[in-house]
Amino acid sequence: MDEKFLKPYNPQETESRIYKLWEESGFFNPDNLPKRHKEPFSVVLPPPNATGTLHVGGSLMLVIQDIAVRFKRMIGYKTLWLPGTDHAAIATNSKVEKILYKEEGKSRHDIGREAFVAKVEKFVEENRGELKSQIQKMGASLDWSREAFTFDEKRNLAVRTAFKAMYDAGLIYRGNRIINWDPKGQTTISDDEIVYEERPGKLYTFKYSADFPIAISTTRPETKLGDTAVAVHPSDERYGDYVGKTYKVNFAGADLNIKIVADESVDPEFGTGALGVTPAHSQIDAEIAKRHGLPSIQVINEYAQISRRTSMFYGEKVSSAREKIINWIKEQNLLIKEEDVKQNIATAERTGGIIEPLPKTQWFVDVNKPIQTRGGKSLKELMYESVASEYIEILPERFENEYFNWINNLHDWNISRQIWYGHRVPIYCDLALDVNREAVVIFKKTDFATKVNLTEQDLDRLILDTDYVGTPTTSQLKAYAIKTLVDKGNLSWEWVRSNGIFNYAGVHQIETVPFITDKEIPPSGIIDPDTLDTWFSSGLWTFSALGWPEQTKDMDTYHPTDLLETGYDILFFWVARMILMSQFLLGEIPFKTVYLHGLVRNEKGQKLSKSLGDNVDPVSIGNQYGTDALRMALIVGVGPGSDSKLSNDKLKAYKNFANKIWNIARFVLSKENSGELRKELVEEFEALAKDITADMDNYRFYIAAEKIYHYVWHRFADEILEESKGKEDYGATLYYILENSLKLLHPFMPFITEEIWGELKSKKSLLMVENWPYES
Repeated sequence: MDEKFLKPYNPQETESRIYKLWEESGFFNPDNLPKRHKEPFSVVLPPPNATGTLHVGGSLMLVIQDIAVRFKRMIGYKTLWLPGTDHAAIATNSKVEKILYKEEGKSRHDIGREAFVAKVEKFVEENRGELKSQIQKMGASLDWSREAFTFDEKRNLAVRTAFKAMYDAGLIYRGNRIINWDPKGQTTISDDEIVYEERPGKLYTFKYSADFPIAISTTRPETKLGDTAVAVHPSDERYGDYVGKTYKVNFAGADLNIKIVADESVDPEFGTGALGVTPAHSQIDAEIAKRHGLPSIQVINEYAQISRRTSMFYGEKVSSAREKIINWIKEQNLLIKEEDVKQNIATAERTGGIIEPLPKTQWFVDVNKPIQTRGGKSLKELMYESVASEYIEILPERFENEYFNWINNLHDWNISRQIWYGHRVPIYCDLALDVNREAVVIFKKTDFATKVNLTEQDLDRLILDTDYVGTPTTSQLKAYAIKTLVDKGNLSWEWVRSNGIFNYAGVHQIETVPFITDKEIPPSGIIDPDTLDTWFSSGLWTFSALGWPEQTKDMDTYHPTDLLETGYDILFFWVARMILMSQFLLGEIPFKTVYLHGLVRNEKGQKLSKSLGDNVDPVSIGNQYGTDALRMALIVGVGPGSDSKLSNDKLKAYKNFANKIWNIARFVLSKENSGELRKELVEEFEALAKDITADMDNYRFYIAAEKIYHYVWHRFADEILEESKGKEDYGATLYYILENSLKLLHPFMPFITEEIWGELKSKKSLLMVENWPYES
């Protein structure tokens, strides 16, 4: 017996050595597994963000997947667990912007797109290396030879290929709609990236003017500068005589034409039962406006400032404008009532900025359009049927109803983002074509004004009330400003092209085609400045990571994947979109089972955070208690979809369990492996192994872990070992139980079990590829 067994178990001296042993064996790669491993089993790692470091929640994900992978590998499956990282465009873009401002006092616009993207790529490369090291410390048996990155060249080709296929099928279009705009991040975000926070607010009831016949209620009086109607319910007798009439009012300097319309969507019980309709700043109001043919007037810009120049509050931030407008309403004796209310404020998940609904031209995926190649079914129908037909099983089952509800309420997916890091929208316009076009154009306003012989004031007047974004030195304007100059004879399209005005252009409603290779881009081709939503590329992950769009051997062998394990909080962000992409592009499901884990909380049930003094770093926890102890603390008693509590007491308990296993091994190794196997104890263990195998087959890892824990500690150590003392004929039985207990424990506690196995057998024998003690 090695002298190390005479001392307490030391995970710090063991874990890195054991992981290196596994890597050198080559068995993480399914191509190198013994011949008995034939039937494939595949899992792709949900790619952690390249922006940060591993946290305890991410560790739970790794533990659950590693348990499944190690079990399947021991059963005899040709098991692939494919690693990767996500470029996480918005989060990464935002993080580097903060670093840039902190270190240099500059914004990305100050250094330009090329220099900024170079900084981001350097930051990502440094972080990915650290992240990989942390994942390895958790014992994750990933095939690092197949590691992928959502923003590498192969995945970029996959993104462009997917975009073109969806574009050609008529599923991707560019349209002007109300979107969620993050003024802090300066980009659009999807509905799923919104976090609602309950905050105190005020509900104001007032009239637009003294002679206006109807009072309205709102929590956002600043948006009333863009009202074009008041909507009432058709059955509301209070307002029947006013329906169809239009009133001219001046509201805080803005001339408004307010039409009274009757609409079924209005709640007659809310406020006064009359809704001020602001089509440019509310999706609901935009739908009302569409039904009644109402105009839309944008009065808030991308910086959350009042943009209606005729208003007396032009240029004010929304928060200060609200206060000043209310003061104006009071001065005009228009305020009827002011109430304290609770509001659900929409904020951006990544930046915390308060969302402004704004009308913008963006790229969308049509989720309702019938797809000829998919039997006339829409993306929504394909997503729904994948789960309803039980081709995909979601664990726990209760999340299926949430999934179906989300699908039923799904709107077209806004896939364009106004950040600089990420996959560019692969749409190009050929500026050699002599056609007028609408495009987003970026240039320096002062230089442009000089070239076209206009003052900056002239240019400001030209773009009055247009979709204007930027600072006085770097601007984005709609190209219809340029088109206006062309139409007036100030300049020609030839002059615009030859003078390099088009630095970047995103094409809108012109003769365009997306390209998937750089060779297909015309010499005068200009790419759209927007990037794609991160979830567009992540949605391809189960097959892009396997080499698609090439029909690789890995694609043939491992797709659809068997298991997708991730947090329940990204069921809609990611899981649903992977189903969408796989069903459209491949005509098959991306995975067979979805296992959703919950949040890891502290002992008080609060979400773990550094600010609360919680230890959120799994590596430091592993250094203190041992990684095996952390893995057990994370999994025991924690079923799919359930939040768990992690405490020092729980970690200490499983550190003690690791020491108990070590002491058991010391005791057994001190005995001779002799005597007959005791039939009743072997049969008892075989019954346990059968029971645990059934739990493992059905992803009840939390139950299996608890069963083997209780058997090893309370049955094997407390009873069987005690009973064996002084009896030489117990040796073979003790070795049998220890060896097979190590096999059952290995998926949960891989380091200590592999270390003891090496002493029991030989250094050339690895527990990770040993036969499971019961045939599944």
